[in-house]
Order: sequence, then structure tokens, then C-alpha cells
Amino acid sequence: MDRRKALKNMGMALGYTVATPTLVSIMQSCKGEQAIEWTPDFFTKEEGKVLTTLIDIILPKTDTPSASEVQVDLFIDRFVNEVVEKENQDFIKMSMDKFMDKALKDAGKEKIADLSAEDLEPVLASALKVTKEKEVAHFDMINKYHEDVEQGKESVLDDEVSRFAFANNLRGLTIWGYKTSEYVGEEVLAYLPVPGEYKGCVDVQELTGGKAWSL
Repeated sequence: MDRRKALKNMGMALGYTVATPTLVSIMQSCKGEQAIEWTPDFFTKEEGKVLTTLIDIILPKTDTPSASEVQVDLFIDRFVNEVVEKENQDFIKMSMDKFMDKALKDAGKEKIADLSAEDLEPVLASALKVTKEKEVAHFDMINKYHEDVEQGKESVLDDEVSRFAFANNLRGLTIWGYKTSEYVGEEVLAYLPVPGEYKGCVDVQELTGGKAWSL
């Protein structure tokens, strides 16, 4: 199994190879906007509402802000719209639709705008709770799906695998977007805007208080 190719096809690896100016531009475009006024560029308004709910399930507010409080939902929407290739955009839409279909069916609701955190959390947890063996099998099927699409063949991905792809991809993008945000980079992670004295072989607890370095 080519895990790296599977991750790229799902959109996750794309983020880690984006040129810094592009990333900074996307992050800057999100600053100053209030979530209540947000109109998504890629997702529909109803999908944007669900996206906001899901990222706050993944990274809820604790002693640090929730994902939506640092505008990770805006970042994901613009990242997918401006950076992700059309083929992968279609894949994200398809897998999100399968995820929503399951949530609607389990909740007994008809409109995704009516889905609450209580409706979405079990579906998200179920999609992500897979064994290592099953994860490998899922990635194999995702790879095969993308290979067929690239060759112009008709391909259908199992609903369970589609939900896994969406949930796993969203989790990765949420964590990445959160760690890339200005607030988290400067206030939560260890932040040193101008590198100073080099200290080798120093315990991380002593150097940063146990915090990871801001990117």
C-alpha cells in the first residue's frame, strides 16, 4: 500500500507541501472575519455549519480556544477552494455527502442544517475508530478508487470507507489549521520570533516548558 499517495489523494499531504506565501495568504484572508458572517467559498452554507460543528468536536474549547474560535473552519474552506485540485475537491464532496447521509439516517433528520453536535459526534467517532488492519485496507481501497478515476474508469467507494476518508482527512486538516493559526502559534506553542542563543542537548521541559515549537 502506498500510504503517502493515499494521504495526498485525500488532500492531507497537499497541505504540508503548500508554499509558505500561499499558506500565509490564506491565513491572513481569514483574520478579522466573524464566523456569524461567514459565507463559505467551497462548501455550501449548510455544509459550513456542519464543518464548524465537527472541527469543534475534534478540538473543543478547554483552557485553549476551540478550533472555530481561531477560524479553522474558514481556513479549511479556503484551503480546499484555493489549493486542492479539482479531483480531490470532488472526492472531499463525495465523502462528506456519505458522512452526512449516515448522520441524517441515524438522527432521523432530513436536512443537514438540523444536525447537532450530538448527532454528528457518534458518526465521527465510529468513522475514526478502526483497527490498524482495517485502516490499511481502507487506504488500499482509497488508492484504487483514485487510480480508477485518474484512468477515466467508473469507480464507487464503499460508504464506510468514504466516511473514514472524510473524517480522517478533516481531523488532519483541523489539527494542521489549528497549529498554523496565529493565536495558537504565538500563545499556545513555544514561540520565538527571532532565534536567539542555540542550546543543544537541553531538556524540552527546561527549554520550552514542555511545549512544541510553533511552526
